[in-house]
Amino acid sequence: MHRFETEEINEWKNLLIGYRFALNEMNTKLTILNEEFEMIHNYNPIEHIKSRLKNPKSIIRKMNHKGLEMTQENVEANIRDIAGIRITCSFTKDIYAIVDALKQQDDIRILEVKDYIQHPKPNGYRSLHIITEVPVFFSNHKKWMKVEVQIRTVAMDFWASLEHKIYYKFGKEVPEHILQEIKQSADMIAELDRKMESINEEVNILKSQAEKVAQK
Repeated sequence: MHRFETEEINEWKNLLIGYRFALNEMNTKLTILNEEFEMIHNYNPIEHIKSRLKNPKSIIRKMNHKGLEMTQENVEANIRDIAGIRITCSFTKDIYAIVDALKQQDDIRILEVKDYIQHPKPNGYRSLHIITEVPVFFSNHKKWMKVEVQIRTVAMDFWASLEHKIYYKFGKEVPEHILQEIKQSADMIAELDRKMESINEEVNILKSQAEKVAQK
């Protein structure tokens, strides 16, 4: 292996290891948060957590698309989703409960919030995206690393997964009538989320009333 290739590989390893540690840090925080909800409120808002790390090819492709020079400083400053976590919840209110909880932690910096639930994308996409920074402690220094957190309901995640597969099959040239059906499906899923949350709230009220009667 050439010296240049060895140095390049080492640079990528040094860059990505920090983001891997940041993912571990955020995953730990979310696990603790979920267990705290379970212990105190007898309810866990998080159904599933999935994390991923962008590979070098994907990062290089994105940097080229932005027309930026490939340096570690440029990558760290301009690519905010190298480390990513996707959280799925049962209900929309859980999404905002998680965001509020993260905002209260003094060792998490919230850099940006994009609310595609209140303001869906034109194709119907709904999710809440947060760009965070968490401290990573190396052997001789501390460094704040970015982690993108996407939070959505199970229904939103189901729609997003199918929409992505459809775009992949058509090479992003999706027929207009299918685009309309995708948007209609997104609206139906949004209504389903609202309906299920309403049912859940009604069940909680009835349960609370039954418990009060039992205590008398």
